[in-house]
Amino acid sequence: MQGPRPVVLSGPSGAGKSTLLKKLFKDYENVFGFSVSHTTRQPRPGEVNGKDYHFVTREEMQKEIDAGEFIEHAEFSGNMYGTSKGAVQAVQAQNQICVLDIDIQGVKNIKKTELKPIYISVQPPSIEILEKRLRDRKTETEESLQKRLSAARVDLELSKEPGLFDLVIINDDLEKAYSELKAVLLEEIKKTQESRKS
Repeated sequence: MQGPRPVVLSGPSGAGKSTLLKKLFKDYENVFGFSVSHTTRQPRPGEVNGKDYHFVTREEMQKEIDAGEFIEHAEFSGNMYGTSKGAVQAVQAQNQICVLDIDIQGVKNIKKTELKPIYISVQPPSIEILEKRLRDRKTETEESLQKRLSAARVDLELSKEPGLFDLVIINDDLEKAYSELKAVLLEEIKKTQESRKS
């Protein structure tokens, strides 16, 4: 795979990954690109196929997984999610740093591939704060909230494995978390901007 080194961003739902990414994409327009994940779940209101996700059937997705077209995939709440090689290559072809937002299972799967990304974990200061953030969103049923919290506990436990991440950001202060994120990506950002000029 040619192009800038991808970035793997992992961490439980509610840790603040999306907020950090929005800032990054705004400050460095066209430097970063999202790899669009595949999923077998139904689109939520306002979601666009090919932009938010590639919405596919389970059969289609399984066929591509079997053909080795996926870098990583996982099942969550009865739906399949995954990152295809094509999705990452599409971003790299634009000479952009590809951002992959994936769970801890995905991180472990990517470790087994030839992709050599920068691994970053974004974590909440505590499970209690995470629970409050998720409740404040008012998008979850109690059952799905509990599922997310138990997934988060597992996620945080597994992410302690030495050497799994290049950087762990505890997101208790957005500006501080953002500057940590920028600092670790600066070299790739510079390279990408330089290669554009040449």
